[in-house]
Amino acid sequence: MSEFEQFSELKTEPNIGKRILAGLVDYLIIYIFCAIYIYAFGELNDEGGYSVNGLPALGPIIFWGIMTVGFEIGLGATLGNSLVGLKAIPKNETNRKLTFGESFKRHLFDPIDMLFFGLIGIVTIKNTYKNQRLGDIWGNTIVVRNENLTE
Repeated sequence: MSEFEQFSELKTEPNIGKRILAGLVDYLIIYIFCAIYIYAFGELNDEGGYSVNGLPALGPIIFWGIMTVGFEIGLGATLGNSLVGLKAIPKNETNRKLTFGESFKRHLFDPIDMLFFGLIGIVTIKNTYKNQRLGDIWGNTIVVRNENLTE
């Protein structure tokens, strides 16, 4: 089988609606956790809000890592992707869980892909051959429907 045939086997689709819903689910959970965490462990600041400083400030960062990278490498998909039936896999189309490096790279770009209400991610998904957002391009991954995967 040639390299071209290998890459043309698995059809990728933009799945924009599903990907937006998956991101909303994942980041809603992360934002709710952060708000509760900062309120519970933070101190009142001069502006009337709460802030967490020092070592406790790592709590939200660690939770983000678990919810995105941890779930993806441990369970094969984030909670949001599992809910909508999507899975991130390596670009070579091997049906396996992502490595730490692949998942970490793709999620480091989440803030950029979500800029302007997700416009950057949507534009890159719509205009790349394998329907990848910036994080997927850098992490060398693609997102596919679970039903399109073969064991």
